[in-house]
Amino acid sequence: MMHFAARTGLTSDAPPRRYLWTDAFAVCNFLGLARIAGEEHYAELAARLVDQVHCVLGTYRDDDERSGWISGLSDGAGHPTRGGLRIGKPLPERGVSEPFDEELEWRRDGQYFHYLTKWMHALNQVHRWTGEARYGTWARELAKVAHDAFVRVEHGRRRMVWKMNTDLTRTLVPSMGHHDPLDGFITCAELDAASARARTPSEPSLTRETADFAAMVAGGNWATADPLGLGGLLVDASRIAQLQRIGAFPDKGLLLVLVEAAERGLGIYSYNEDLRQPASRRLAFRELGLAIGLSAVELIEEPVPTLAPYLDLGARIRSFWLELRNRKTRLWAEHRDINEVMLATSLVPGGFLLIE
Repeated sequence: MMHFAARTGLTSDAPPRRYLWTDAFAVCNFLGLARIAGEEHYAELAARLVDQVHCVLGTYRDDDERSGWISGLSDGAGHPTRGGLRIGKPLPERGVSEPFDEELEWRRDGQYFHYLTKWMHALNQVHRWTGEARYGTWARELAKVAHDAFVRVEHGRRRMVWKMNTDLTRTLVPSMGHHDPLDGFITCAELDAASARARTPSEPSLTRETADFAAMVAGGNWATADPLGLGGLLVDASRIAQLQRIGAFPDKGLLLVLVEAAERGLGIYSYNEDLRQPASRRLAFRELGLAIGLSAVELIEEPVPTLAPYLDLGARIRSFWLELRNRKTRLWAEHRDINEVMLATSLVPGGFLLIE
C-alpha cells in the first residue's frame, strides 16, 4: 500500500507530472484501499490527489503562451473543472498551422472526452465517500462543459469528436470515439443518481446532456474485440446494473445489449494470439482494462452464463503482469505509470467499480 502511495508522488511535497486517466484510477484506488484497510488516511490521499490534478491539469502548461486557469476564471480553484482538464501528455497541443501526424498526436496535449468521463467518475466516488457536495458539483460542471465541447449536430444528427485542444475552442481529431456517447450517457446517469441520494444535491442539472447522449446511444452497435474497450463495456454494464438496483436507470434493454456485445468481442479476443505473445509485445494497460471489466461481471448479478467461459481471463492477465520478469520490458517501462495504476485497480477493483 505504501509503495502505491509512493509511486503516485503523494509522499513528496513536489507534485509529480499529472496524467488525467492514470490519476482518475489512482483516486479510486486510494478509496478502495480506504475501504479495505479501514484507514481514512487513504481517502485523504485521494482528496489531495484531486487538488493536485486540478491545479496542474486545470491550468495551462508552463510552455504555453496562455496562462492561468483553462476556464478563464481569475480564481478557478472554486470551479476547477469548468474549462475541462488537460490530458497531461508530454508534448504541447498541435498548433493551428501544424500538419496532422497521427503517431505524434498520441503524444500531444489537449482534451479527450473519455479521459474527462473517467475524472467525472473519480470525483463522484470522492463525493460519495466524503459526502462533500463540491466534488459532485465539479463532476457535473465537467460533464456540462465536456458535452458542449465534444457534441456536434451535423445534418440534423448528433455526433461527437475525439479530441479537442486545451481551451476547447478547436477540434484536433474529428472522428468519434466508438464508446464515447455510451460513456457520457451512463456517467451522467451515475452523477444524477449520486446527486439525488445526497443530503446536499449537486448542481447543475444534466437533463439536456443526458437526453443528447441517450439519443446517440439508441440503436448503437458497441461490439469490439479491443481488450480495453471490452473491459469498458463490462464496467458500463455493471454500472447500469447497480443503478437499476436503486431505481436510477429505467432503460432495461441497454444492459442486455452491452452484455451481448461483450460476449461477441470476448469470443473473438479469446481466440486471437495476443495473450500468447511475449511481454515485450503486449500493452499491459489494455489487457488490465479487460481484467478490471471481468471483475465487474459479478456486480451485474443477473445470470450471464454466456460470459462464464471468459471469466478466468482476468486472473490469467493479472497473474502474467504480477510476474516481475514480465514487467522488465521496454514496452512496460514506456507506459509504466498507467500500467502500474491499472494493475493496482485490477487487484483492488472496488474503489473503481462500486457505485451503489
